[in-house]
Amino acid sequence: MAEARYLPWPQQMIKRLCLQCLGKRFIINLLNNTEIVKKKGKTMGLTEDILSKKFHMIYIVSCGEGINAYHLIQSVLVQFPGNDITVVKVPHIRTESQVEDIIEKAKATDSLIVHTIVNRDLRHFLTFRGMAQEIGTIDLMGPVLSKIESFLDDAPLEQPGLYRKIHHVDLAQVTAIEFALAHDDGMNHEDLAEAEIVMVGLSRAGKTPLSMYMAVMGWKVANVPLVIGVPMPEVLKRIDRRRIIALNINLDQLKAHRKMRQDNLGTSDMYAYTSKKDISLEIEAARRYYLTQGYSMIDVSNKPIETSAEEIIEMITRRFKAEAHKR
Repeated sequence: MAEARYLPWPQQMIKRLCLQCLGKRFIINLLNNTEIVKKKGKTMGLTEDILSKKFHMIYIVSCGEGINAYHLIQSVLVQFPGNDITVVKVPHIRTESQVEDIIEKAKATDSLIVHTIVNRDLRHFLTFRGMAQEIGTIDLMGPVLSKIESFLDDAPLEQPGLYRKIHHVDLAQVTAIEFALAHDDGMNHEDLAEAEIVMVGLSRAGKTPLSMYMAVMGWKVANVPLVIGVPMPEVLKRIDRRRIIALNINLDQLKAHRKMRQDNLGTSDMYAYTSKKDISLEIEAARRYYLTQGYSMIDVSNKPIETSAEEIIEMITRRFKAEAHKR
């Protein structure tokens, strides 16, 4: 029973029941994250049966940000073109009550849980609760921790967020860049509320270069294209307008940007896109829209990217002070 020392009282009780019903081999394999159960000499795929259940959502559960697990799962899913699986990150899970909430949500939505939790007790708790509710769980952290613990003959600190604390600046920058890439040109607008800065502007107004520049500076920036006649994402109405910045640009510069884009694409059938008259109408319609929505506007005409970025950052910092960054 030496292995029970890591488990809090409720889990020890569960373990005793498992030992009585299925034998010691089962529980040891379970804690080592294996999927084979032995009972009376017969192999049973109990956890394998659970994991084989149909699901359309994956919860990434982490005591940190869950970034690495998220990218790993995305790397797997990209191997299955056309899949309709939704991936949801659930960061900063530190308590059993938080785990219970996730288990409840996963149960209600027939979801799979993939987790990277450094705390052994919490990791085991999630595994047991998942099994009890017949929810598939995949532990990405436990097996690696156990192997390294055995190799070094030393116990891990089990401190959540330790890597992020040590590499805070680098991670903040990487996170911001990843966010900007994922939220460029209106992509993934469902979680637009996570952005620290949301830029709105006409096509070729310079949204993407500005987003990337500010992301390198550690800001989580999203940009949404304004296409006259096409409804904007509803989520914009739920975002603090003080974080939304509208980009204005003069007619000649916008026309030049679009002409360059047209030449790069090697097409000449985009007359309205580069027509001076149509662009003028777009600019006026955009300004009216910005005023109607109450968005702050900055003019990016003939300005270096760094100048426009400084204006935006100064505006956001002045408005939100210490809460400008959503950390």
